[in-house]
Amino acid sequence: MTLHVNLKDGAKSAALDEAHVGHIHGALGTILHGDHGPRIGWKHRFQTLLAILGPGLIVMVGDNDAGAFGTYTQAGQNYGTALLWTLLLLVPVLYVNQEMVLRLGAVTGVGHARLIFERFGRFWGAFSVIDLFLLNALTIVTEFIGIALALDYLGVSKQLGVALAAVAIMAAVSTGDFRRFERFALALCAGSLLLVPIFLMIHPPLAEIARDLALPHVPKDAKVSEVMLLIIAIVGTTIAPWQLFFQQSYVIDKRITPRFIRYERIDLWLGIVMVVIGAVAMMAFTAAAFGGQPEFGSFVDAGAVASGLEKYAGRLPGVLFALALIDASVIGASAVSLSTAYAIGDVLSLKHSLHRKPTDAKGFYAVYCGLIVVAAGLVLTPGAPLGLLTNAVQTLAGVLLPSATVFLLLLCNDKAVLGPWSNTRAMNLFTGAVIAALVMLSIILTASVLFPEATNETVMLSILGGGTPPCQ
Repeated sequence: MTLHVNLKDGAKSAALDEAHVGHIHGALGTILHGDHGPRIGWKHRFQTLLAILGPGLIVMVGDNDAGAFGTYTQAGQNYGTALLWTLLLLVPVLYVNQEMVLRLGAVTGVGHARLIFERFGRFWGAFSVIDLFLLNALTIVTEFIGIALALDYLGVSKQLGVALAAVAIMAAVSTGDFRRFERFALALCAGSLLLVPIFLMIHPPLAEIARDLALPHVPKDAKVSEVMLLIIAIVGTTIAPWQLFFQQSYVIDKRITPRFIRYERIDLWLGIVMVVIGAVAMMAFTAAAFGGQPEFGSFVDAGAVASGLEKYAGRLPGVLFALALIDASVIGASAVSLSTAYAIGDVLSLKHSLHRKPTDAKGFYAVYCGLIVVAAGLVLTPGAPLGLLTNAVQTLAGVLLPSATVFLLLLCNDKAVLGPWSNTRAMNLFTGAVIAALVMLSIILTASVLFPEATNETVMLSILGGGTPPCQ
């Protein structure tokens, strides 16, 4: 399917790689660069949407990765469906953050890392990229931990399975064919829907799900400090810094221009819907499966969740959950590694495009494959401090997320960067409130990881109250 378009975007992009300019070769369609043709009728618009689909779906479904599986199932196993309301509260935050980066990418043609360097200087640029690199490297390790847990449940050799997964992740990206990678990624997005039949087989009570989605509350008889840390973990796994860098660069690499921003917004909304469906399903079916059982309130890891689903709901739900975990870990590792390679390519002015073959973009693919090899190697290394690495992910995320959001807001108010596509006043007010909340949650999370004994309920409430301890 090939569409002819009229590119009258009214903006000049500053493409850092000539491969970022040309035809849009999406997984589900093609739009020719420079061709003319109005969008008349729903069929033509739908074909355009199909060609644009990809960046929003991949970044959102990629965020429902191994870490998300652990966090959402922990919430369900330990507290039932009581924390479902956090997911709906995060929807507008997800949309606003990712809509801003897709605008930046489509209008400027420059990646997020490079914009920070250019607009805020080398110090803040280096801070953002180094922190992102470390955080992403550790996040990829957690993806391979997820793969290892799923393989262990399925009875497959961890060494063989992790090695094959690493090879597949590298091979899918290294073809020099953007469309081929995007089809691979969208197939993984479809695979995330394996969680839906688990939900249907366990059939948790819909009335309870609807109530807990709509009514914010703290679980009964729960320790507030533990619930607060889990809520922060839900925020952290749902809104991650790598998403900002990935989507902006991926929009550029797909050659999406301002003309197609409205279609990309639809793509983003579809991705958000899939994220929420997956998260709600995981919380709900773990709550139903473990409710009233000895394991309720005693979460271990995603592998133990698969075993528990088999114990209480049958072998098929357990197998489907393990397969969904592998699927989520693979797309997560792919997207997080790409966000890092894109960022390094941006700041070092390397060729960095999936349209290029490895021989034509050696640095870009070296970063991508190097991260995968090191992460897989660490997971397969006996005695590797995987628990410590997981804690480091949480700490670095707590440091980077608020600062990344601040840079994002400033860039989207920079007329020299976005011109007429700059933020509205309402969006600025909302994003400012989000940043304030993220800063407080970041302080709590970082303190709880670095000083676990000292971070109690009183300290948390003091931070949330702006530094004033609660009255005794």
